[in-house]
Amino acid sequence: MKILVTVKQVPDTSGKVAVNEDGTLNRASMQTIINPDDLNAVEAALELRDKLGCKVVAFTMGPGPAESMLREIEAMGVDEAVLVSAREFGGSDTYATSQIIAAALDTYGIEDDDIIMAGRQAIDGDTAQVGPQIAEKLNLPQVTYAGDIEVNGKEITVKRMLEDGYMTIKLKTPCMITCIKELNEPRYMTVVGTEECFDMPLTVMDYPALKDHELIDASTIGLKGSPTNIYKSFTPPQKGAGMILDGSGKETTDKLIGILNEKHII
Repeated sequence: MKILVTVKQVPDTSGKVAVNEDGTLNRASMQTIINPDDLNAVEAALELRDKLGCKVVAFTMGPGPAESMLREIEAMGVDEAVLVSAREFGGSDTYATSQIIAAALDTYGIEDDDIIMAGRQAIDGDTAQVGPQIAEKLNLPQVTYAGDIEVNGKEITVKRMLEDGYMTIKLKTPCMITCIKELNEPRYMTVVGTEECFDMPLTVMDYPALKDHELIDASTIGLKGSPTNIYKSFTPPQKGAGMILDGSGKETTDKLIGILNEKHII
């Protein structure tokens, strides 16, 4: 049994978002982090590995510097990492990205008892599309928004979180599960892991390694194979500072009415 986890290196959007003149993100000038939801998927995989003794492999698509992110994940405890990287893959939208990652997963090898995990969504796009699209292209059953996961042989029981409750879903392996932040608390890198991560297995899958796969075609990958593109990215204007009114219920109500009267709102 293997658990294959897809992860993404994303711009750190907690600070100011750098935007080019054409409205696209200036990724080169921004700090990068591991996509937060993907860390929950990594932690879920590691917890299952600790219980079941299986192998955990992390996959990412990106430029060469994304190797540093994979090394961090190996320092957390992941057994192996795969970097999918080529100029031909640049500019891919969610459709093209899922084509490429699905091909990489299939090329690596998916067995009958394997599980593929992903974060719910990436913070740079917030589409929540890549995980489900990978499952569709690999013809695998899937459950999204997983808040709890139990494995019993080839049967997986997932508590799928909804806005007003949850669903309990059972499915068979191989399958795709996307994870939410409420699922767990991701562990930190260990000292030993940090020392050993650069000696751990890391495979690079480039265009020649994947070009013969049925999902890889010039018309379905990269910028030319992307049916959607980002028209413009921008930093939303900051809201003004709020006002806190102290006092009892009546006092704060009177103060609020007075302020609204001064502003001619009421």
